[in-house]
Amino acid sequence: MLRCSFCGKHNNQVGKLISSPSDHSRAYICDECIAVCHSILEDNRHPEWSPPEIPRLHLGMYPTPIEEMPRLRDALGGGARLYIKHDEYTGPAFGGNKVRKLEYLFAAAQQEMADVVLTIGGLRSNHARATAALAANLGMECHLILNGEASGTPASLYLDQLYGAIIHRVAKREDRAPTMRRIAAELRAQGRVPYEIALGASVPLGALGYVGAAKEIADSPLQFDYLFHSTSSAGTQAGLVAGMEMFGLKTKVIGVSADDPAVEIAARVGEIVDGIEALLERKLAPQIEVDAGFVGAGYGIPTPEGREAIELLARTEGIVLDPVYTAKAMAALIARVRGGRFTEDQSVLFLHTGGQLALFSADIPRS
Repeated sequence: MLRCSFCGKHNNQVGKLISSPSDHSRAYICDECIAVCHSILEDNRHPEWSPPEIPRLHLGMYPTPIEEMPRLRDALGGGARLYIKHDEYTGPAFGGNKVRKLEYLFAAAQQEMADVVLTIGGLRSNHARATAALAANLGMECHLILNGEASGTPASLYLDQLYGAIIHRVAKREDRAPTMRRIAAELRAQGRVPYEIALGASVPLGALGYVGAAKEIADSPLQFDYLFHSTSSAGTQAGLVAGMEMFGLKTKVIGVSADDPAVEIAARVGEIVDGIEALLERKLAPQIEVDAGFVGAGYGIPTPEGREAIELLARTEGIVLDPVYTAKAMAALIARVRGGRFTEDQSVLFLHTGGQLALFSADIPRS
């Protein structure tokens, strides 16, 4: 009677035994031991990442789905298989990448017994909208320091007000951070406990949200050669590249700039990764690549390539991008597909970070 070479059980105890490729007469393994070995290999490939010492609120809906985009691939003439990870489905405030980051920062605010949060952004800021929504959900006062001009009422600004945020308008981007500090000081003088959140929640603590997203990618049955996403304040990219390294993934992350030069964004990514190292007490040396070739005339200004990307993805896959961030990132991906930069046996993942409300205004008549 045959015996498993690992556990020693006979085949009538554990079912079938599988011989080794060498057909060695004494080398057999049972189904149970195969399952155990597979589990060990998977654990080593994607080690569990759940640092209990770092508080996080669970406000979003995860894991966000990954879907293939075959009709987009066909429209581009073939090439690599194309996939999308839907972080526009994260949940609160019409989703987007800010929810993952803010789960850590609101947890920190609660630990500090804060009763009011403050942050900065533009009039159409996705980050400001998400901050206002989560503050309302958690019963906290919210102050938004916003700059920019708009004809009509941008949908995000309307929602900021709907969520009950107190809006402070400033003239220039450079005025935002000093104004936030001043208002926070005034609140402290009144006996309040303010918590200031940086632009885009792009600090090491917030970037942990995208280390978690990398874990979701590692846990999926698919493997990707490239990941494209929009980058600006650098927190999303920092979390992704750190997570890819932590979980042993070979996926090359390409951040497509929505505004600043590649060297500036790459430097910010590196600084945030250094902070992630300190938080997790783990040395990291990720590859950082930023493509600044699709910014166009500047931040928030649509480009012809971005408009084509919006229309093409909507008509082939029924997916809506935004003109500020994701359209420019998708334009970069499309250009590389058309340029023959990928082979047919490769797989490319696009991270949709939300922001579609930038397409809309909200001039709603009031009775």
